[in-house]
Amino acid sequence: MARIALIVGSVREKRHGIKVARWMEGTLKSRNHTVYFIDPLELNLPLLNEMYKEMSNPTEQLKDLRNKIKDAEGYMPVTPEYNRSMSAAMKNTLDYFLEEYYFKPSAIVSYSPGFFGGINAAQQLRLVFAELGAPPIPSSFPISRVNEVFDDNGKLIDEGYNKRVVRFLDEFEWYIEAFRNQRKNGTPY
Repeated sequence: MARIALIVGSVREKRHGIKVARWMEGTLKSRNHTVYFIDPLELNLPLLNEMYKEMSNPTEQLKDLRNKIKDAEGYMPVTPEYNRSMSAAMKNTLDYFLEEYYFKPSAIVSYSPGFFGGINAAQQLRLVFAELGAPPIPSSFPISRVNEVFDDNGKLIDEGYNKRVVRFLDEFEWYIEAFRNQRKNGTPY
């Protein structure tokens, strides 16, 4: 179907986000998507000093990351909420690139241990993806009380999420296809 860059937002030692991200990865793969799993914990990127396009000699790791971002047809950030915003790891990972994101949709997944499921982080991330040229789809996918939704091994406990995710992914796929068709006709720049 599509190539999707799934970007993990947490690098904490006991992060719930990896459970959410792995569940979303499996769900996307079950719908025949290719998933580029981007984990800033594995990347261990330094704080941004210069964007990829400004580098004279990027590392192989950054070249590989750039290829995944550029090749993706859609983006799915999986973001925690830290102090009403996304994590620094998420923002740092995203900011290495710009043109690579252009004219492809994003679909934001957020989570928190609280009742609101990270919606403040999702709203902040909407602004970032709009600026990157990868506008977010209208829906987002908040996961409230994340510690009660997955067990310690990352297995989904609350089956209601399997039903909810269908509509969210249907919408994302619609936007991926719409953007794909328009890119065939060219882009404004």
